[in-house]
Amino acid sequence: MNQNNQLSERDVRIQKTKAMSKMGVVPYAQSFQKTHLIVDIIKEFWDKAHRDINDIIPKPELQIKTAGRVMLHRSHGKLAFLRLLDSTGQIQLMFHRDNCKIDRSISQNSSELFESLLSEDQEISAYKFMEKMIDVWDFIWVRGEVFTTHKWELTIFVSEFKFLSKAIRPLPEKFHGLVDQEELYRKRYLDMTMDPNSYERFLFKSKFYHILREFYHKEWFTEIQTSILCNAASGAAAKPFITYHNDFDTEFYLRIAFETALKKATVWRFEKVFEIWQDFRNEWSDPSHLQEFTQVEHYAVYRNYEDNMKFTEKMFDYIFDNMWLDRKIPVKDKDWNTKEVDFSTPWERIDYTKGIFNASGIDITQYWQNDADKLRSDIKAKWIEFERMDTMGTTTLIDYLYKKVLRPKILWPAFIYNYPVIMQPLARVSDEDKGIVEQFQLLVNGREICKAYSELVDPVFQQANFDAQKEAAAQWDEEATAEDKDFVTAMEYGMPPQSGFGMWLERILAILTQQDNLRDVVMFPIMKPENTWNENVE
Repeated sequence: MNQNNQLSERDVRIQKTKAMSKMGVVPYAQSFQKTHLIVDIIKEFWDKAHRDINDIIPKPELQIKTAGRVMLHRSHGKLAFLRLLDSTGQIQLMFHRDNCKIDRSISQNSSELFESLLSEDQEISAYKFMEKMIDVWDFIWVRGEVFTTHKWELTIFVSEFKFLSKAIRPLPEKFHGLVDQEELYRKRYLDMTMDPNSYERFLFKSKFYHILREFYHKEWFTEIQTSILCNAASGAAAKPFITYHNDFDTEFYLRIAFETALKKATVWRFEKVFEIWQDFRNEWSDPSHLQEFTQVEHYAVYRNYEDNMKFTEKMFDYIFDNMWLDRKIPVKDKDWNTKEVDFSTPWERIDYTKGIFNASGIDITQYWQNDADKLRSDIKAKWIEFERMDTMGTTTLIDYLYKKVLRPKILWPAFIYNYPVIMQPLARVSDEDKGIVEQFQLLVNGREICKAYSELVDPVFQQANFDAQKEAAAQWDEEATAEDKDFVTAMEYGMPPQSGFGMWLERILAILTQQDNLRDVVMFPIMKPENTWNENVE
């Protein structure tokens, strides 16, 4: 309540809800059988709605029945105009005082009781109810005839309507011009209602997921689901979220990757598997990094990482073709510089070890798990520094060196390959060079989009790699890959040769929709709790 002791708009709307209930009108309806989407009404009647409004008013035809949210409400004597919004678009509504009724199924009492409670002056009509009780943001359904106004606007002449749901909180006054990005993230439901571009972006995301799954199914992959709670935070180099399982009386981890679980599925019968779901990494937040993010991972037996490069190009060709996307897209880098990126295949291949050497003068193949101090000293000797480097192990130092000196220079989609063996404890060692693993990453204008490699399927070698990672963790490397004993046991039963792939979906979606922040492609991104003590004060 305001200081002048007047009712807030929210309070007024709550009173309307109570008044409607007294009338026997249900303010929150159970259901409604919608027969027409607004986009279909526009398509069907655009060239047909020619009957004159003066002929419609005395005897309208009941052509359509639709529902949605009221976005505009204005009255002019005998006429009222509303604008109705649904998931497909908007359309104008016209109400006329002399030919408008409420669907009587909403009244639990008699018509006489309804009319006696509606207005003290007994000037009773459904039109009056519409004027007094319906507000912007309420949901209603309407039935009537479609016509074209003299201004050539397609309009529904409403013969009958029903109240579906009352909105007691109006749109904030300044929301139309809101520039507080945090507020937009917290109230995305308002953002998507008021900003067509925001709504279309999430429709695009839905279609992208559909096309992606369609591609995998056409390639004879089986979609499976694996557990989010894990005994070991394995499959990637990242700090995990830790939770507690009360029934088992032990700590569990939110998974940081699907990898070990999906690969266990290939031990027996499954030859091509994929999963689309969330991973969790308890790391920093910035516009290009999320702690909860969506990945697609796949594993295909009898393939190597070079097969996966070709498969990745084929995947992107399929996505661009089936979503009718231009191959050339403006993309901002981490310094907010916009450059045009051409996704036309085939893509460039860049050697990881040679690229870092050419950019920094450091030969990363000369460092092993216990060489963190030496590598750190050599990096600083080149006048190169980055945050938290004094607590990093060798593998993490190499990764951040790459991100500092090589990654920002790569514009076009490019496969980065030839990683040192200590960088990836789950990847297969090259037959030609025992210091290199068969791995690649796809980069677009400095952004890592996906990672893939020929999988390590040797259980003895795998356990040795896990042991080396334990040593790194003992030296306070928070991102060292955790040991997964169950995974090694499964591998000992025989795991076929295979190649795996993981793609960060928010990253590619941000590029395709030209967004600067990954949170702009997450419908309800996780936010810090806000102070809500005065949230009802208008």
